[in-house]
Amino acid sequence: MDAFTPQQTIELISRIGAKKSKMRLDKLFWNSVMAGPLLGFGCALTLSTNASPWYQENAPGLIRTIAACFFPIGLILVVLTGADLYTSNVMFLPVAFLHRRCTLLDVAKSWFISYFGNLAGMLFFMAIINGYGGVFSSAAYKQESITFAVGKAVTPQWHQIFLKAIGANWLVCLAVFMAISSREVISKIVAMWWPIMTFVGLGMDHVIANMFLVPMGIWNGAPISVGYYIWKSMIPACIGNTIGGALFVGVVYWYLYLTGEGSTHVDFGIGGQDTAIDEAGGPLGAAHHAVCKHCGASSSDEGQLPDSAGKMKSSIGRDLKPVEQKHTHDASNPHV
Repeated sequence: MDAFTPQQTIELISRIGAKKSKMRLDKLFWNSVMAGPLLGFGCALTLSTNASPWYQENAPGLIRTIAACFFPIGLILVVLTGADLYTSNVMFLPVAFLHRRCTLLDVAKSWFISYFGNLAGMLFFMAIINGYGGVFSSAAYKQESITFAVGKAVTPQWHQIFLKAIGANWLVCLAVFMAISSREVISKIVAMWWPIMTFVGLGMDHVIANMFLVPMGIWNGAPISVGYYIWKSMIPACIGNTIGGALFVGVVYWYLYLTGEGSTHVDFGIGGQDTAIDEAGGPLGAAHHAVCKHCGASSSDEGQLPDSAGKMKSSIGRDLKPVEQKHTHDASNPHV
């Protein structure tokens, strides 16, 4: 299988969580601020697509599904740029904590800073880029932003938002889980697309996405106060998302694959660049052994990335392998 196994993937999630727990707080904050607008682009495109009065009247399920197809661009931008999103950090950090790679204080700091960093970035994107930019100022878009906000924060009951939020981040964290298990960019994009499209198409609640969708409606005149939005939408969605990501993905797969299973070996053969982030981007491959036909000396190209198309070696592997290691390898095997 040209992907990491679930056991290797949850091991990588633990390592990524450990790295995130040690990130400088200023970098964590600004990296979280950047995640807001990146996710916001997907939110804005989804809201814009939903602004279709005829479809809303005659085929609401169809237009919601079509709009959901465009939302994943937000998470793709977040994941591929390495931005910090609260709703994925609720998976990373608990796994690292359960693996004894960080402390409970590290978890709390990361969650707090990423949450409010996401909020700051999303409100900037909503108000400055979309609000003052007039993206949703025409009649159809303005009315849809108001209707959407009311449908998110007013129509459902508190417990319904909470339960839908569990399902939403269950799918979001599964999307991130599958992206980490994938070995190259196209596979990561495809792996993320379907779970994200599913939660949006089902109308589930994502607390960071709602930081754009509800305030955008308030900006355009929705009858929702800030206090009402915090109590009725933000709090239940945040609690539900935390449970969905931390418990239903992080803790479950930690229990299944990292408890009582011994150490998990993840080798990418890239010459010492063994940080969790580098490992999450490279494939796992068995070493190829060659034997000199003259003297029987053997050599191994462990340290080269395999190419799934055949016996050819990945040019990325050759580029990443340190020059001095390559020279040492060649000098120690003159017969091959």
